Formats: sequence, structure tokens, C-alpha cells
Amino acid sequence: METPTRVLIYEDNSDLRASLSQLLAGSQGLELVGALGNCTQATADVARLTPDVILMDIDMPGINGIEGLKRIKKAAPQVNVVMLTVFEDNDRVFEAICAGADGYLLKKTPPVKLLDAIGEVRLGGAPMTPAIARQVLRLFPRSKPPVAPAEESPANLSAREQEILGLLVEGYSYKMIAADRGISIDTVRSHIKKIYEKLHVRSMTEAVSKALRQGLT
Repeated sequence: METPTRVLIYEDNSDLRASLSQLLAGSQGLELVGALGNCTQATADVARLTPDVILMDIDMPGINGIEGLKRIKKAAPQVNVVMLTVFEDNDRVFEAICAGADGYLLKKTPPVKLLDAIGEVRLGGAPMTPAIARQVLRLFPRSKPPVAPAEESPANLSAREQEILGLLVEGYSYKMIAADRGISIDTVRSHIKKIYEKLHVRSMTEAVSKALRQGLT
């Protein structure tokens, strides 16, 4: 039997925290290990509750979510942290990504998409709502850089891998890529795994950054 994904919530809004707890507690394959109103004891919480994935609110009293994210990544870098927020501004997105966020979703994200995002981040993806993905793209220069020297270029991507990388750059989710290309989500995951290997990256943010820097799409 497959081990359930252990999820920890940090959310200071009690109503939203309760609704998220209810959603996760009733979802197959997930185990809610905690739902806390602040992250002042984040390092101790993670050591005690051993989550696989954390849903982290940004705007919390005492210590904000970005500082909590930094502490968690320093103590337990293997834990996936998805920021869950009402903010879409560049500064917040940039701060969270630089601090090591594995995903960035708006609080208005539909429940089904939130559950999909938890599965996606566990498979090495970096779930982002389209609005956030567009903000991420704006963080990078718009002009195309010169082609990197051959010795610095990553291993050749297949035509299909280039297509999928291009869709990642545009902010498509795994499900959206599968629908657009007429392939299964498992096939998308397989292609993305190969893309990560060939580009020598570990996340969607790194892959998008490298694609934009080297003009791969």
C-alpha cells in the first residue's frame, strides 16, 4: 500500500484553515499532520510532524511565511513548501522563489487544483497558477540572449521535449500540457523528468530560467 503524503498547513485565518483541513483530511492518499495558525516554531514543528508537503500562508503574525519558508528549507530542505497566498505582486513572488519555494498558488485556487498541486510538487514539479507563472516570467529579461557555447549547452532536447518546455515557460500545468498535446499525465511527467535531467535542473523554476537564458524555446 502506498504511503500517504503527509501535509502540514500554516494559515492564520481560522475559517480557511478549517476548510483546508477538511479538504485534506478527506482526500485519499493524503494525511493531514497539522494545521497551525503561525510559523513561529516552524523548525520544531517540522521536526515533530515530519511533513512531506507544507502549504504556507505568506502574511501571518509574528513571523511571516517567507521567513518561515527560509527556516524550514535550512532545517529540512527535502520538504516541499507551496506558498498559498492572496498576493500576486512581483516582490512577493521573487522573495518566495529566492527563499526556495517549490510552488506558489493563490488562495482562490479551486480545491481540485490544490490537490493536484500537492501531487505535482511531490513528483518534482513546481505548481503555479497561470497568473503567478506570468509574474515569474516577468522576473526574467525579455531579450533573447546569445546562444551559449556548445560546451555549455545542455544535452539535446527532443522535439516533444522542446514543445513541453515551451508550455512550461508559458505557465501550463501538467494537466494543461497533457490536454494540449493529447497525451497522458504520466507521459508528461516522464518527459519533464527527462527535461530536468538533460538541463541539469531540479525544478520547474530552474528549467524555465535556463530555457529563457539560453533561448531553448
